[in-house]
Amino acid sequence: MKGKVTLVGAGPGDLGLLTIKGYELIKSADVVIYDRLVGEDIINIIPESAEKIDVGKESSKHKVSQSNINKLLLEKALDGKNVVRLKGGDCFLFGRGGEELDFLKENSVEFEVVPGITSALAVPAYAGIPVTHRDFVSSVHIITGHQKNNEALKINFKNCVECEGTLIFLMGTANIGNIMNGLISNGMKKDMPCGVIENGTKFNQKKIIATVDTIEEICKKENIKSPSIIIVGEVCKLSKHFDWFSKLPLKGKCIVVTRPKDRIDLLSENLKNLGADVIEYPCIETISVIEDSLIEDIIIKIKAYDIIVFTSPFGVKSVFEKLYEKKIDGRIFGNKKIAVIGEATGAELEKYGLFADIMPESYDGKSLGSLLGKKAKNKKVLLLRAKNGSDEIIEELKNSGIEFDDTAVYYTKYKNCIDDNIKRKIESGTVDFVTFTSKSTVEAFTSLVKAGYDKFIGVCIGEKTNNEALKYKIRTIVSEKADINYMISAIVSEVKKCQ
Repeated sequence: MKGKVTLVGAGPGDLGLLTIKGYELIKSADVVIYDRLVGEDIINIIPESAEKIDVGKESSKHKVSQSNINKLLLEKALDGKNVVRLKGGDCFLFGRGGEELDFLKENSVEFEVVPGITSALAVPAYAGIPVTHRDFVSSVHIITGHQKNNEALKINFKNCVECEGTLIFLMGTANIGNIMNGLISNGMKKDMPCGVIENGTKFNQKKIIATVDTIEEICKKENIKSPSIIIVGEVCKLSKHFDWFSKLPLKGKCIVVTRPKDRIDLLSENLKNLGADVIEYPCIETISVIEDSLIEDIIIKIKAYDIIVFTSPFGVKSVFEKLYEKKIDGRIFGNKKIAVIGEATGAELEKYGLFADIMPESYDGKSLGSLLGKKAKNKKVLLLRAKNGSDEIIEELKNSGIEFDDTAVYYTKYKNCIDDNIKRKIESGTVDFVTFTSKSTVEAFTSLVKAGYDKFIGVCIGEKTNNEALKYKIRTIVSEKADINYMISAIVSEVKKCQ
């Protein structure tokens, strides 16, 4: 049985600009064949079970020829695979998607097309340039600045000038001089505003605004490279006025996130939304230990104890997933009080239709233990948490004379994920911040990265984590509360302080 090929436009690079349909198709693919301009964050969402094939093509440096890409699509489809052909930007805008469909059609292979956001529109928007504006221009024209086999440009420059619209040149970086000369020699004013945007929509976006007469020289001086787009027109005057992307508070900052993979998304995404370059480096992983025998024991304990305590989102998830396997829902907690260490754990609990009754103002074990000492007089407390978890909560319960049971539902282990590229960035001073959400993330990180601790600032979720980081002479800042939103606020405050 033949498979199917879906051409998916990946957009200009930012994961947030990938369409929902494209995202869903990637997540369900058997094979993903992708180009050079597909963003790394998008490549990272490809399932581990899927075969990933990089056919990335750069101007004049084709990793895999177009004819071989066509044959590869056919081969995988004939194997009965669900194939996603992932293309930067939009599939059909100078992306040779039509050629690929021709080949599939000739060989009777089923296909589908999911359009993508083109860089021709998205990149100017991220640079503060509206491609049309009623006070300036009412049309926009998208032109390729590159010809196959390095042939001479086949652009009707006279028509480009006479249309009096915004001109967008894609893949034209290497030919910028010829493009500008072609426009000027056909009557365009030398002082017509012109912009060149490198790595548009990405953390390292670079913007040059000049005129058609001066842009080539400035681009050479600034060493502008592909991928870049060229924008010609009066609307480029609005770039400074409408600029929003370069003003994001963490724009240009490189931040390493070390928390476990199952908890990394929220912190990473929030940092990216503030303009940061985020490197995900999950140095630890959390593993459930709840087998059938343990869940039966936990069920008995839940029925016998008065207050059930969760100290992490993963603990909540581990317990409830196993309860649901046993067809046991939230009613088992019907006459119980539930305590959580902080908002993130409370939010995870709410996914299962329950709300926390007890939560301390400061999100740490000592504060939770102290609060339970007041709330749990003459009550029996069941802790469902990590193996070898913090002693702080235990000490507070003991000091208050509270009867409790400490049951491990998961454990944390270090990941053997040595990444030479990350180590080089840290040692060279490229990394500005490293986030630590627990003492164990510090321990795991320092076991993998042995040097360069003086080159970055460690962002610690609490004092216990901070104390561990200080052992390695890491410069640190500590969030006001043990919560990732407060960690982000601490980073933003530190950046503002240094500006």
